[in-house]
Amino acid sequence: MSWIKRLGLLLATGLLIATPLLAAAATPKAGKQPPVPLLWKVTGAQGSELYLLGSFHLLKPDDYPLSSDVDRAFTGAQRLLFELSPEEMNSPELATQMMQAALRRDGRQLKDDLDPATWRQLEAWGAANNMPVDRLAGLEPWFVGLTVSIAQMTRQGLDPKSGLDRHLMERAAQANKPTAGLESAASQISMLDSMSNDEQRQLLREALEQVEKGDEQSRQLHDAWRRGDDVMLWRDMAAQMKREYPGLYQRINVERNDAWLPSLKQWLQPGRGNTLVVVGALHLLGSDGVVEKLRAQGYKVERICSACKR
Repeated sequence: MSWIKRLGLLLATGLLIATPLLAAAATPKAGKQPPVPLLWKVTGAQGSELYLLGSFHLLKPDDYPLSSDVDRAFTGAQRLLFELSPEEMNSPELATQMMQAALRRDGRQLKDDLDPATWRQLEAWGAANNMPVDRLAGLEPWFVGLTVSIAQMTRQGLDPKSGLDRHLMERAAQANKPTAGLESAASQISMLDSMSNDEQRQLLREALEQVEKGDEQSRQLHDAWRRGDDVMLWRDMAAQMKREYPGLYQRINVERNDAWLPSLKQWLQPGRGNTLVVVGALHLLGSDGVVEKLRAQGYKVERICSACKR
């Protein structure tokens, strides 16, 4: 599975920003059975509790309503933490920040970075999507790769504006619950922009290859998230990424998880009440995930999943 798909569960900025190429999302509506949540409860001192919820940054309207487990965690939370604060995520300047980071300043054009076959694929994609490649010529490959991938996923009904993060940000605002971010948009954008040239070219190549293969991988990933299938998500996504792209996995997953831990532990101190933390699902899985890192430090951690007990 291409690692462009894995960014959907690891990096909010890359897949939550609706670029000018994307249409507005539909309003969430009732549909199928609620998704089985990737939700864990961490017990701190004197009743303080942290609920860790694995997000999918692009969802469909019929992925709502959420399960009763998530609703209870939300209702009982005094505050919500996200990868990025709602203020940053909803800032009109965010898309501009990302675009500014993606602009080339080396005097080269996008075509100069790509092999002929990839350039032809990009031209074909541009023609099929009413996007002249001349509009992309001055952009870095990482940004173009994300644009291609997001556009592909939105065509199958997945949309950043329907993502779990945005949904819960809106609910928090309506309920007047305090919110905060675990990191800044600038740090996430810098992480994308600091990819090596080889990583950027590979990201774009894989995004274009996925267009040619169709929607099966995105569908499998979305279905696994809906099932709450942490084993499949770890085995087929996180563990594979760790093997094939260890440097990128370290920067995008492990280092950020480690950076979040001190803040999360503060909310487990006595008298802090309940906190709901909503981050990309892969941040919670495996030995490098936040769940196991907190368990290793002596906290009681249990999965909350009513549907799993049936």
